[in-house]
Amino acid sequence: VKEVKAPNAAEIDDELAKKFGSDDLDALKGQITERLEAEYAGAARAVLKRALLDKLDTLVSFDLPPSLVEAEAKQIAHQLWHEDNPEVQGHDHGEIETTEEHTKLAERRVRLGLLLAELGQKAEVEVTDAEMTQAIMAQARQYPGQERQFFEFIQQNAQMQQQLRAPIFEDKVVDHIVGQAKVTEKEISKDELQKAVEELEEE
Repeated sequence: VKEVKAPNAAEIDDELAKKFGSDDLDALKGQITERLEAEYAGAARAVLKRALLDKLDTLVSFDLPPSLVEAEAKQIAHQLWHEDNPEVQGHDHGEIETTEEHTKLAERRVRLGLLLAELGQKAEVEVTDAEMTQAIMAQARQYPGQERQFFEFIQQNAQMQQQLRAPIFEDKVVDHIVGQAKVTEKEISKDELQKAVEELEEE
């Protein structure tokens, strides 16, 4: 090696923007701004939704169907077991015992699920065909080249349709509740928002 040259700093100009698929630098800045705003809005919504569900969980108390709680607890235990054992791809393993923690989380999920379903029904919240199609297409993108097969599979599988419909319905009910509530906007920093999101992920 005769000579080592230090890399030149890239010029932040229209030419650089074009390398990223933008018409010019202003267009690239606009795209970056839109992406950041979308990410922050999504994070803020996640924090808001969690706070709302936590509040609802403290306000309601009713008897839960034991079969639903048991099934949910088993599903939670199974999911967490696979997260701890990623090398096991299939379900060819022994029975996974549920713990008190699994049952407690299951009770919360079932309670909130039934509550949101009741609130959504009273508010006549519905998931439209367009929303379902959008959700299916978003999932189908995870299978490049097999989008059509995936779409047809979902159309023929009622259980999978329900799995896709449920989170959309839940979000729409949350939107309805927030729309009825007196909401006070609070300005926070990026670091504060990041900390709140990290706390959600840790729980």
